[in-house]
Amino acid sequence: MVLCLPKPKTMFTAKPSPLGAFVLVLILCIMGFYSVNHPHSFSPSLTSHNASYFRDIFLSSSSNSTIASYLRDLTVHPHLAGTKLGSDTARYVLNHFRDLGLQTDTVNYKALLSYPLHSSISAHFSDGSCSEFPLGEMVRSNHVDQDVVSPYHAYSPSGSAYAKAVFVNYGRDEDYRALEKLGVNVSGCIVIARKGGGLPRGAVVEKAEAYGAVAVLIYVDGDGFGKGFERGNVMRGIGDPLTPGWAGVDGGESLDLEDSEVLKRFPKIPSMPLSAEIGETILHSLVGTEVPQEWKSSLGSNVRLTHVGPGPTLLNFTYQGEKKVRTIENVFAVIKGSEEPDRFVLLGNHRDAWTYGAVDPSSGTAALLDIARRFSLLLHIGWSPRRTVILCSWDAEEFGMIGSTEWVEQNLVNLGSKAVAYLNVDCAVQGSGFFAGATPQLDDLILEVTEKVRDPDAEGATLNENWAADDGNSNILRLSGLDSDFAPFVQHAGVPSIDLYYGKDFPVYHTAFDSYNWMTQYGDPLFQRHVAVAGVWGLLALHLADDPILPFHYHSYVDQLQAYRNGLSNILDQSTSLQPLTTAIQDFASAVKEFDDESNALRLQEAADCFVHSKKRALNDRLMLTEKGFLDPDGLRERNWFKHLVFGPPSDRESKMDFFPGVADSIAWSARSSEKEAQAAIQHEIWKVARAIRRAASALRGELM
Repeated sequence: MVLCLPKPKTMFTAKPSPLGAFVLVLILCIMGFYSVNHPHSFSPSLTSHNASYFRDIFLSSSSNSTIASYLRDLTVHPHLAGTKLGSDTARYVLNHFRDLGLQTDTVNYKALLSYPLHSSISAHFSDGSCSEFPLGEMVRSNHVDQDVVSPYHAYSPSGSAYAKAVFVNYGRDEDYRALEKLGVNVSGCIVIARKGGGLPRGAVVEKAEAYGAVAVLIYVDGDGFGKGFERGNVMRGIGDPLTPGWAGVDGGESLDLEDSEVLKRFPKIPSMPLSAEIGETILHSLVGTEVPQEWKSSLGSNVRLTHVGPGPTLLNFTYQGEKKVRTIENVFAVIKGSEEPDRFVLLGNHRDAWTYGAVDPSSGTAALLDIARRFSLLLHIGWSPRRTVILCSWDAEEFGMIGSTEWVEQNLVNLGSKAVAYLNVDCAVQGSGFFAGATPQLDDLILEVTEKVRDPDAEGATLNENWAADDGNSNILRLSGLDSDFAPFVQHAGVPSIDLYYGKDFPVYHTAFDSYNWMTQYGDPLFQRHVAVAGVWGLLALHLADDPILPFHYHSYVDQLQAYRNGLSNILDQSTSLQPLTTAIQDFASAVKEFDDESNALRLQEAADCFVHSKKRALNDRLMLTEKGFLDPDGLRERNWFKHLVFGPPSDRESKMDFFPGVADSIAWSARSSEKEAQAAIQHEIWKVARAIRRAASALRGELM
């Protein structure tokens, strides 16, 4: 059902730039001339010739200034999920889709979100002086914008602590062990950790709690600005904690806030972010034990830090927050497929931001809006996709991928049988350097598409030339993390997925300095990287929507599985047999070879063959369903929401294994078990992965096992 909402009178007033309007008129004129001289090129059934033509038009209709105007509108005010300004931003996206003539829809959920009420931090130094630290960034006219949420960690419990400060480096187990060797006990202390070391903030708090700390303060070392506070959530897992495994629809089942399943998602000690400036002020006042030798080389700007405490500095810390059930809003634009309307190609980006969110996520939202504009242009000149394309604007990602997770949980059956692929962009541009992550069957498509898109940072070169030319698909990352909205699609639903972005890190992440001005000064002044990401994103979608046979190539999956098998052999001793994996991968490789031969033969058949269409659809179904073979219906041990046995996060956040999460978990648990129990558990998980690989091989063959 499409909700017909009136266009609100808000600060969002998207206006096409004069240059963008001129380009649009010019292209329409060219299209008119072309359609007169090539009347058959716009028939509903796409040929390879006009499919290529529409892809060329998509690329040529890009506009730096138009994307810049979208980003400027999106960042006028903060847009935190569950707030009025967040809802206004949803209306802006909805109206943009609607004004382009696209079919639109909104899907709302009830979800438990978390907001700050009051917080304070003061330090009492050994010389008797006291300092009350200001909590907030002065970003506009040297004052704190009242619309910007104060620095906090979502889902932190309320609490107060008055205790000695102690520095724990990154807050990893190895850091606590280093302190223990020096006789430092953090129990009863307020620990100060710096971001990094591979640990997400929630894991930092969880480990501090396990070592007896009473509160946690986390700062970003050497962020280049010094005054920013990195907001974020500290909840365990993803999705609405009140509806684990099902969607939080209005009137549906919801757990009580005091339910044990809900409580275990939240830490038990309070935490909050610090600015680098405040963090370093406190750390430089510590005396006590000297900094462990192994930390010194990575301390960066903290070269003056010589001691870790505890104390003598005492910190007085208070945080009060509230958890509220709020409405979150997912917004969609749907372009129906002409031949296979029941097959879905999904492009998604989350819309909510901790503050202004110029990089995270509005750079991606601006790119999505521009893709919608360009797809609308293609529709007006005759494009009709073979398969349905859905543009997805997610809400509440910052609180734990809630918007996308609830939608995936609600649509699990249809996604399992009808979703072709999910293409995610979160922070489209955070700096230099192109990055792509994917499930392996999409590697070749990424390499092909990046050959068509100009590299914005190298004159006369394509993205592929400077990014992948030397190492091929070894530059493509995998999707095992809980980094963005691809997680529920891959790890719960088994949908082939891609994640795209420019730049690895940026210094104003989750701070009030993540603004339009930062983007125009540092991130992408000319918006050329935005154009590049949108180009890759849109071309991927056009191939997946229009190619008669889906551009999935599972030989990359074979190579990746073999590499993971070899990696396991370097971790495990010979008492554990990897033969089940070896034979399963061999079977999968055979299935891939058989499929490729069958597919190549079909391509050679005459288009007039009345059976070709049905044969292609059957082949495509097998290509789509193969990824589902890697799912286990029971999920991972003690984490059954995670179903994928190849890609997923390990339970031990310090694990070096980013593949076979069930095996990684069993290896981590082996330290707490007898040798016999540990070996049996690891062997069982290896058998589970082997069975999953055989299921995938069977799906690709289209045969019963």
